[in-house]
Amino acid sequence: MRFRLSTIALLLALGTAPALAIDPPYQRQMERLAEIMGSLYFLQPLCASGSEDWRAQMADLIALDEPDEDRRQRLAGAFNQGYTAYSRFHHSCTPGAREALTRLLVEAERNARDIHTRFAE
Repeated sequence: MRFRLSTIALLLALGTAPALAIDPPYQRQMERLAEIMGSLYFLQPLCASGSEDWRAQMADLIALDEPDEDRRQRLAGAFNQGYTAYSRFHHSCTPGAREALTRLLVEAERNARDIHTRFAE
């Protein structure tokens, strides 16, 4: 009897919990793009004198996507993760850092184009 009451109480509690939002189909790609942009935000000033402000572009991307708070936090977290990952190992512009910068730029462009082509209205 006690088990039944606790099960019923649990079901009632679950029924009143707010529904979680469903991620759009491009969420994983957006998180990867955010991670890449964070990496570029660290690497580009280290190795190149590019004029891109990857942090501002990330803020614009988030604003255009209009995600809920959970998704916004995940995108910002992915950006920060990308920044942190490269800042741990690269303190100067090495050939490896230059190669990473080049590859990340290519991947970012490909990823952004794919998201736009497949999911833009």
